[in-house]
Amino acid sequence: MSLPKICGIETEYGISLKTEGEFNPILTSSLLINSYAQPAFKRVKWDYEEENPLRDARGFDRAVAEAPGEDDSGLVNVILPNGARYYVDHAHPEYSSPECSGARELVVWDKAGERILEESIATARAVTGDTSDILIYKNNSDGKGNSYGCHENYLVDRRTPFANIAKHLMPFFVTRQIFTGAGKVGAESGAADIDYQISQRADFFEVEVGLETTFKRPIVNTRDEPHADAERYRRLHVIVGDANMSEVATFLKVGTTSLLLKMIEDDFITDDFSLREPVACMRAVSHDPACKLACELADGRKLTAVELQWEYLRLARKYTQNEGSDPVEDAVLDKWEATLEGLERDVMSLAGQLDWVAKLALLEAYRSRDGLDWSHPKLRLIDLQYHDVRRGAGLYYKLAGAGRMERIVSEDAILHAVDHPPEDTRAYFRGECLRRFSPRIVAASWDALIFDIGREPLRKVPTLEPTRGTKAHVQSLLDASPDAVSLIANLST
Repeated sequence: MSLPKICGIETEYGISLKTEGEFNPILTSSLLINSYAQPAFKRVKWDYEEENPLRDARGFDRAVAEAPGEDDSGLVNVILPNGARYYVDHAHPEYSSPECSGARELVVWDKAGERILEESIATARAVTGDTSDILIYKNNSDGKGNSYGCHENYLVDRRTPFANIAKHLMPFFVTRQIFTGAGKVGAESGAADIDYQISQRADFFEVEVGLETTFKRPIVNTRDEPHADAERYRRLHVIVGDANMSEVATFLKVGTTSLLLKMIEDDFITDDFSLREPVACMRAVSHDPACKLACELADGRKLTAVELQWEYLRLARKYTQNEGSDPVEDAVLDKWEATLEGLERDVMSLAGQLDWVAKLALLEAYRSRDGLDWSHPKLRLIDLQYHDVRRGAGLYYKLAGAGRMERIVSEDAILHAVDHPPEDTRAYFRGECLRRFSPRIVAASWDALIFDIGREPLRKVPTLEPTRGTKAHVQSLLDASPDAVSLIANLST
């Protein structure tokens, strides 16, 4: 039986500053996080001990990298009470969501990240008294040849051969951008010039399979860093996704990928959809907003991205009929089908669901009203403003506020998730311990908490099982532990 698809999203946000002076993105990102995080949480350090980003899922290790040390510039790496990690990465503020049990929950805690970044702008301004504006964008490209990531993570059974995972994921990843793409004016990274394309990330992928994430980017990433029991689990690290404003796009991105991984684990897929040239096809699909281009499969067949996604949906329907499904998976299947129907019938009919179509509709409206050519700089500005996380300024949020973007979750649920962890993964134990016992926690990571209870040695509490540490598992333990000393004692009995 396939494993529960515990999942999460790491988002690097674009950052800029309205100033005529020098702009340092690292220091500005640090200011955001320092000003937002409560002092009790800032003192808890990130534990790098078990991390090895150079371990490869294909069965070998690169040279072991030294663990990052403290940076004299004051960079911060904060664990939040909702179980998330908020830190500076590659000169960007990054929000890594807590572990979630499914696509709908992940939409909630991913959106909570946007609210945290928005609030960080306000707290930074309050700290500095500066009237200049920090601008934060949930996008993937600065328009100058630099791309930053939105990475998904999924719990996968280690017994499943990685070669099988790569084989079936490759054509799926290449074609799922028709509903996960965030849309972009123009092309980058040496790609052929184009007025508008589906994905912000597609131009930046150069190889099919590999370990890197910032150069020679692979469609299937091989990083083998489970953040869990390494004997039982992999953490599939997915780097091909765009950062989505649309709740529908995030729901589909995570929900469809989770279903495909379950099918792979259960060895359900017998069809071979291998592409002859996956990297070239990835760019070609992105450069075809009409969704009519056919890619050649290794066996000589030619299918459009929509047709190939219909094949995956057909398999997913059959799989869930055989193995059963939950209400969220049923909703994913229905939304997947409706989306493919819309893409076949009229792409623009999905302007209220998908980012790339919503943005295209906005751009075409401006082009029609003002007589703008696609090369006009105003269109690139509109492209960027779509991703502004400020609810009073971002164009996505103006559409959503006007009822023109479909919502998947409630605003109340998002605001609750800003300060509270999911209740049905190990993130609950991490978040609640930080909220209750942070003065006694010296370090934390995804798979451990380290306590200082006033005597040597420090006490490390492992959390290697992502499906444990839930509210159902630990609520009585936490309620019976008024302080960290009693928590450690109770854990030892």
